[in-house]
Amino acid sequence: MSRRVSVIACAAAIVVVAASISCSRKSDNEPPVATPSLTLSHDKVPIGSPVKLTYKFVAAPDAKFSTDYWVFVHVLDPTGELLWTDDHLPTPPTSAWKPGQTVEYTRTVFVPNYPYIGEASVRLGLYDRATTNRLTLNAPQVGRKEYLVSKFQLQPQSENIFLFYKDGWHPAEVATDNAASEWQWTKKTATISFKNPKKDSTFYLEFDARTDLFTPPQQVTIRIGTVTIATFAANNRERKLYTFPIAAAQLGSGDMTEIVLDLDRSFSPGNGDVRELGIRVFHAFVEPK
Repeated sequence: MSRRVSVIACAAAIVVVAASISCSRKSDNEPPVATPSLTLSHDKVPIGSPVKLTYKFVAAPDAKFSTDYWVFVHVLDPTGELLWTDDHLPTPPTSAWKPGQTVEYTRTVFVPNYPYIGEASVRLGLYDRATTNRLTLNAPQVGRKEYLVSKFQLQPQSENIFLFYKDGWHPAEVATDNAASEWQWTKKTATISFKNPKKDSTFYLEFDARTDLFTPPQQVTIRIGTVTIATFAANNRERKLYTFPIAAAQLGSGDMTEIVLDLDRSFSPGNGDVRELGIRVFHAFVEPK
């Protein structure tokens, strides 16, 4: 290669590098479109328990959103190992956000059964799923437009009230494409037994139902002994979380108590599967207040 060609090549490389740095600085200097924050309902969260995540975004005075951006949410241990995610579309979607508007909403998630106890951090960002482009936010940046918004303590699952799935439950099943997605089908009647907390409590039930098979939808009655806690229609084809308050008096005075799920109808899948199926339960949980 001649000296002249070499000099031209080097100059071209310098121009490319300079352009790259310029673009990077331009990207880094983009004004933030919103200030994010996250509040957890508990600062100590046992494995397997539900936790309420309240997301808050304060849009910048001059913010404009041309599309519906997703919120990516990464929960990590102190080494940076990913524990789980809560990626979602915000409510309302970003295309409806106005300059200076405060957007706040709450999601309830169950902590996956991950083999780690200790401090965890939550990072989030806004991104376009089509282009993977991320937006600049006003918060401590710990990655490529990934922002630290909260820390909390993960506790052992033994801190929870342990539930015994007694009569009326089929064996647990796991999704073939997601080992974290596990469920159990009930029969027409299903019983859960647990140590009585003798306190006002909340019963969590996340499930879906075969609404395509029933018109009107199945009716579910939740009772403790002869006391009816709730009656509702299983009208959700997609998984949905319901919560039911239970007074201490309704739990009875015994050391153990039982919650019964009674359905008015069940079905059999057919094609050789003769099981009696009611609803598909992803999570059941009792939380004392």
